[in-house]
Amino acid sequence: MTQTLEARSLAAVWHPCTQMKRHESAPPIAIERASGPWLYGTDGRRYLDGISSWWVNLFGHSHPHIRAALADQMERLDHVMLAGFTHAPVVELSERLSALTGLGHAFYGSDGASATEIALKMSAHYWRNQGRSGKNRFVGLAGGYHGETVGALAVTDIALFREAYAPLVRLSDTVPSPDARQALPGETAADVARRAAKGLEQWLQAHHNQTAALIVEPLVQCAAGMAMHDAEYLRLARLLCDHYEVHLVVDEIAVGFGRTGSLFAHQQAGIQPDFICLSKGLTGGTLPLSAVLTTDTVYAAFYDDDVARGFLHSHSYTGNPLACRAAVATLELFEQLDALTANRQLAQRVSTAFAPLSAHPRVRHARQQGMIWAWDIDSSLPDFSRRYHAAAMERGLLLRPIGHTLYCMPPYVLDDEAVAHLGRMALEALEATLLQESEPLTQEVTA
Repeated sequence: MTQTLEARSLAAVWHPCTQMKRHESAPPIAIERASGPWLYGTDGRRYLDGISSWWVNLFGHSHPHIRAALADQMERLDHVMLAGFTHAPVVELSERLSALTGLGHAFYGSDGASATEIALKMSAHYWRNQGRSGKNRFVGLAGGYHGETVGALAVTDIALFREAYAPLVRLSDTVPSPDARQALPGETAADVARRAAKGLEQWLQAHHNQTAALIVEPLVQCAAGMAMHDAEYLRLARLLCDHYEVHLVVDEIAVGFGRTGSLFAHQQAGIQPDFICLSKGLTGGTLPLSAVLTTDTVYAAFYDDDVARGFLHSHSYTGNPLACRAAVATLELFEQLDALTANRQLAQRVSTAFAPLSAHPRVRHARQQGMIWAWDIDSSLPDFSRRYHAAAMERGLLLRPIGHTLYCMPPYVLDDEAVAHLGRMALEALEATLLQESEPLTQEVTA
């Protein structure tokens, strides 16, 4: 008898961020194709991709402009090593990213975690090349998430991800998060940001001589339950990093490319970071690619006859032509579609569709930043995230809460039918999940 794709997957594939035993009762959903914001299963059902397939898809699945660019690139050059060689897609992408960020000399990796590690290594190596090798530690925000490889885990403050690997990790320090949900009576989000910045200042006063960089997810700490903060924190952090001679690394892996309303989140604070980490939406959700851009000052510190002063980091597919061509096509779509303006109009429509959910009596801290929405749910279910995800999938909607935080980060191509489906089914799934509070199972955190 022919096995189903789901059964074959369970026999051969180790799925990410998953307790595989859970699939005994809830097998993975087999998807055979995708178009626009919709995923189509092998069983004929379709699902609205409300989380952009882990926050990567920007302009819908199988976008014709990106698809045509990839087909054209495949006819020309699929791959060449970037050590000692170059090619048109990596040059054009690097030029475009430099023009958009004000930073230069893009260094490429494969994913967000590798971008984090590249930035951290560059920062520490910069200080070493400057004769200040003691500046080799890092600081991040409480609840920060920057990836799950060993180096990235050092600056990730999510216990679930790093506790098992703590013996392998050189843990960084953390300072208070400016999460606006921490506002005391009478405080604004900007007040919380200023209070958190004072904590950063106190920490830097004591430890700046050993600190290479501060790493921050600007405006939204996604894995921390879509913790949103005022841009004032970024402005103050920039001033403090300048004063104490510490690099500022902005992790725009999840929040870049229009997610927060501006092309890059830190731009809303009017600041310039020392490093920016990019991935996820960089290729429009088609191919794995990440990039780190930095200042001319940092680049110059590595420019030398001595090989040991160079940045000796690589992987075989660095700056892959296909991935870079997809990224160029994605950036072209921002221009052709005037995407940031269109997103502001779309966000208003989505917020209107979500209004009944935001007003639900069990919702706490309903919030929005650009094309990101989040709600904390007052539920006694320890496995709320798993139950909600299942209820949403039954209704043709892909949403995966983080703990008790329900969030939505959809592609930028929702038509009226998709917007209505999103708002209606998100609310129906919540009500169906809350009805199950008399039968709790086990705790689970998903993203």
